[in-house]
Amino acid sequence: MESPYRYPSYVEDILGPLCFDYGFGPFRWVCCSGDPADLQKTDRIAGEVLEKMLEEAPEEIKGQIRDNIIWIKSAADNLPVVGSYSRILYADSEGRMRISKAFNDAIARGELAGPVVLGRDHHDVSGTDSPFRETANIYDGSRYTADMAVHNVIGDSFRGATWVSLHNGGGVGWGEVINGGFGMVLDGTDAANRRLHAMLFWDVNNGIARRAWARNPHALSTLDRTMKDYPELQVTVPFDANEDLVKKAFEDLSS
Repeated sequence: MESPYRYPSYVEDILGPLCFDYGFGPFRWVCCSGDPADLQKTDRIAGEVLEKMLEEAPEEIKGQIRDNIIWIKSAADNLPVVGSYSRILYADSEGRMRISKAFNDAIARGELAGPVVLGRDHHDVSGTDSPFRETANIYDGSRYTADMAVHNVIGDSFRGATWVSLHNGGGVGWGEVINGGFGMVLDGTDAANRRLHAMLFWDVNNGIARRAWARNPHALSTLDRTMKDYPELQVTVPFDANEDLVKKAFEDLSS
């Protein structure tokens, strides 16, 4: 579908179809120990997880994973630490769950000196409704509603987030966006492992479902693949209308 704007936004042309519709968005973590060695260890752990995922990944997302491996391996050389020892990395739901579990296991083994807090940017697959940016490539008319932000913040709270937030503004200004965010503490426990799987899976795939309902082709293929990998996930998928029949129906009503 063509953009309603004279100049399509970068979300419509790039981030939407190449990242968000596949489930890739900015996944964040903070090393609570304040120890720079912990940040280096998490970089290594995340890189190892991504390299393993690359071996198994379908062709349609190998490019995104390769880019993220390059990013995380060079992050320490290119990103100065200002304040907290934190990192941000684009990952899909599978990547977020696997990386987080690896962090939690490392904490349990004593490999990391302290807990790790998970989060995400508002500029992500879901959790943010902004018709001029994050939801710019959702063309079913729902880009102007706050579905994902509200659903995410409530769903995350029930699935184990340590805290959640729902707020107006951010990125494009007041009145133009609703954001739903979360924080989750990994402390090396079995409970944290259970929560991270339940919440991160929902947090991303809620957005994939919304994008699939808008008939975005990459979101549809991602949803199909995810439902095959996780049979307990059941999402009603849209059926493409016959455009000729729709056109004829409008003509009949107009005559």
